[in-house]
Amino acid sequence: MIKLRDVCRHVRSKQAGPFWITFDIFFNGRENFERYSDCAALSPGQFARLYGTDPEQVKRVAVPDLEMVKISYPRATPQGGMVERDMHAGQQYVRLLDVMVE
Repeated sequence: MIKLRDVCRHVRSKQAGPFWITFDIFFNGRENFERYSDCAALSPGQFARLYGTDPEQVKRVAVPDLEMVKISYPRATPQGGMVERDMHAGQQYVRLLDVMVE
């Protein structure tokens, strides 16, 4: 089985304002982009399971020219709140690295 980390050159997460978190998934070449960018592992349902969000709220945009996919979802609580554990959302991508894409 192939993990997302094996077909990407860079995966990052970051804040997208105080109410959203976004992921940038850069594939390692055109072939990997075309093969895996639309896989079930990167579906709204998978993000809902991984990050505890509503799949209807997950936004997904493929950017073929950059061989990347951008996926965003709303934060459970606003950035900087009392229960905030990752203020800039820079650690959220880690659990995606071991997701099986094939």
